[in-house]
Amino acid sequence: MKPRRSMLYMPGNSPGMLQHAPVFGADSVLLDLEDAVAVAEKDAARRLVAHFLRVLDFGRVEVTVRINGADTPYFETDLEEIVPARPSAVRLPKCQSPGDVLRADSLMTAIEERHGMVVGTVGIHAMLETAKGLEHAFEIATASPRVKALTLGGQDLTADLGVQKTREGWELFYARGRVVMAARAAGIAAFDTVWTDVDDPEGLAAEAKQIVEMGFTGKAAIHPSQIPVIHEAFRPDFREFRRAWRIVTAAEEAERQGKGVLLVDGRMVDGPIVLRARRLLDLGVLYGMKGDETA
Repeated sequence: MKPRRSMLYMPGNSPGMLQHAPVFGADSVLLDLEDAVAVAEKDAARRLVAHFLRVLDFGRVEVTVRINGADTPYFETDLEEIVPARPSAVRLPKCQSPGDVLRADSLMTAIEERHGMVVGTVGIHAMLETAKGLEHAFEIATASPRVKALTLGGQDLTADLGVQKTREGWELFYARGRVVMAARAAGIAAFDTVWTDVDDPEGLAAEAKQIVEMGFTGKAAIHPSQIPVIHEAFRPDFREFRRAWRIVTAAEEAERQGKGVLLVDGRMVDGPIVLRARRLLDLGVLYGMKGDETA
């Protein structure tokens, strides 16, 4: 699973922001055709995003497009114009059931075939924003191999639950746990919702720390200033990184020698610990940590 810590939302109708998408420092950008775009500008934003996908070099920045929901008149047209432009994935808002994923999958397969693309080129990030969607989290996550991530939509979910989004976030505690469990069980990424108060970086830092400890693999941002705060929350402790390096090195040596059991720092290490260590090493690379620093 590719490590992605931050996903920066960018309005699809803002060429000034889109052209600078690769320089904000986010691991991923989310080009938004849904909430950030007024109805009167939907068509123009769709064409603009498709154009930038074809002509702009995003470098290492992963690009996902949040399209309009399946219950809107823009859904199929969004897929028709965005999928051939080959984003990494489309984000499906308000997924309520596996049927929502299967419908998108079927339409995307037909589009990819018409354009001579390998079927499955464009992935799906399923956005869970309702109580019903949460209750189908695992079924949605496993509805299609295209589903690469589950992502929590906190603003719509709190509205659906009839509660207020608080600074502490306890109203989303169950939902966050449900998303992480379903995503991990399906072997895909789990992305957390946005922190909406741009002027409260301390609140963002606390929330980001919490979601890292819960097992999320990334968090959405609404402003470039939030990116370093999110990245800091995901930064591995260097002592843990060094231990992960020793574990992976020992595991590779044990594999070469045909040994099934290994000890690191006097403790037995098994498969799940090795897997976590590999993930930690992948994450550490994003911070410039290197194996030879462990010597």
